[in-house]
Amino acid sequence: MSFEIRDRDLLARIGRFETKSGVIETPLLLPVINPTVQPVSPKTLQKEFNCRALITNAYIIKKNFKDVAVEKGIHGFLDFSGVIMTDSGAYQILVYGDVDTNPEEIVRYQEEIDTDIATILDVPTGWRVSKRYATHTVNETLSRARKLAEVKTRDDTAWVGPVQGGQHLDLVARSAREMGKLPFQIYALGSPTPVMKQYLFDILVDMIITAKMNLPQDRPLHLFGAGHPFMFALAVALGCDFFDSAAYAIYAREDRYMTEYGTTKLGELKYFPCSCPVCIKNDPDGVMAVPKVERQEMLARHNLHVSFSELRRIKQAIMEGRLWEHLELRAHGHPTLLQALKKLGKYSEYLEKQSPVTKKSGLFFFSSLGLARPEVVRHRIRIFERYSPPRKAKVLVLLPQTRTKPFHKSKEHQKVLKEIRQRIGEEVDEVHVCTYAAPFGIIPMELDEVYPLSQHEIATPLDAETITYVAKQVANYIETTSYEKIILLQDAETWKEKIVAACRRVCKKKKTPFTVLRGRKHWDKSALDDFVTAIQNAVER
Repeated sequence: MSFEIRDRDLLARIGRFETKSGVIETPLLLPVINPTVQPVSPKTLQKEFNCRALITNAYIIKKNFKDVAVEKGIHGFLDFSGVIMTDSGAYQILVYGDVDTNPEEIVRYQEEIDTDIATILDVPTGWRVSKRYATHTVNETLSRARKLAEVKTRDDTAWVGPVQGGQHLDLVARSAREMGKLPFQIYALGSPTPVMKQYLFDILVDMIITAKMNLPQDRPLHLFGAGHPFMFALAVALGCDFFDSAAYAIYAREDRYMTEYGTTKLGELKYFPCSCPVCIKNDPDGVMAVPKVERQEMLARHNLHVSFSELRRIKQAIMEGRLWEHLELRAHGHPTLLQALKKLGKYSEYLEKQSPVTKKSGLFFFSSLGLARPEVVRHRIRIFERYSPPRKAKVLVLLPQTRTKPFHKSKEHQKVLKEIRQRIGEEVDEVHVCTYAAPFGIIPMELDEVYPLSQHEIATPLDAETITYVAKQVANYIETTSYEKIILLQDAETWKEKIVAACRRVCKKKKTPFTVLRGRKHWDKSALDDFVTAIQNAVER
């Protein structure tokens, strides 16, 4: 039951998890199968959707089909040869307050029906509960988790250790730390369903990240009840490797039609915005006209196609190193998702530590939301912690970014560099040329080709937050270095007065001479001549 990570992006992992019934790939969606009501059979899931794993409820099976499931085994009972995960009845505790079983009994039953991935009977925290009750759910769940080793009799079952605490993040952290000390093959975040039902995705970010920061990184994390495909990208980006969903069936019963950006009532559709086998052969009016049971099955199949399709897009984005771009795209599908994406800024340095340093493709930077992405954060950290200007540099020359990258190879920068070399001669080492550019801030010429400083595209005109960020980074760089003079060629059209104002403030504070060269066309011959003359004078004085 090993977990092997193949690719990473943000906190997402494409991995391989081995079970006794086969190897499954993460991130993985496990459709929920209710053994009493099946709009789409497990066999259809396997044949039509190439579904490799599903989840069902061991408590419901025990209550309704106890001996039959034991005799046939869970795979024979469901007629599914892939990997089967079973929940223990904790959701029923959340809904009804209690279940007619106990932790030891449900552990033994999951072993008897030969499940591949089993879950202990935890005590879910729920939503809007007191700190005292939340503490009880954490303590009781941990107590049951510690007793598992005494109760279980098989070593070929992967066990899930749920993390509780709800919106009480200090309890989530403690629950994760203590659960992480126990030898579970998979960990899970419990009690997220009420949060997701209310679209409180910013709170979900806090819960998942808090759990991730306190759990072992070498084992998968399951998110119970992930639900709608429009939030899969967020869950995966936060490091959820497994998640289950009954939404495909629940929405179908309510005549709700899933898309990757939201849900629509079937009766409100004139056209199907989808090319799955269900939609390509039918239209909304035709589906509305069929009997309820048949309509429910058709919608459930469509909803599954949308869910699995979105998961494949996410995996491809991870492979290409473009999960952030995909996450931004999905976040604009609903205000609460956008709010959750903004919340990632709170954890930007943690994301930076976990995300790959290089990727297979360049970056797309759309707006100030991207300032929290790991590549931008990494440059900000490393420019101050790991970089020192050239030893002989006395004069800092700041040039604006150009459309061509790397910047120092652009025709505009080449003109400046050529003039500096010709007119300053042997003292050229005293001049250090840097570029001020979005989204990274300050880019020393010698780092210009380091990934991703030249491997990105940015949308212009820049928004105010991005301009302010870059101005702050340039000012911070000046403040932490020891240049004797600062000379800036201003691009007023792009940067307004933000860069100049920020540099002037810090130079005044440090009592460092600061020169600004302005002009309507700052790259024309006259402007460049004035600029290089100012550099020459700064070196000679």
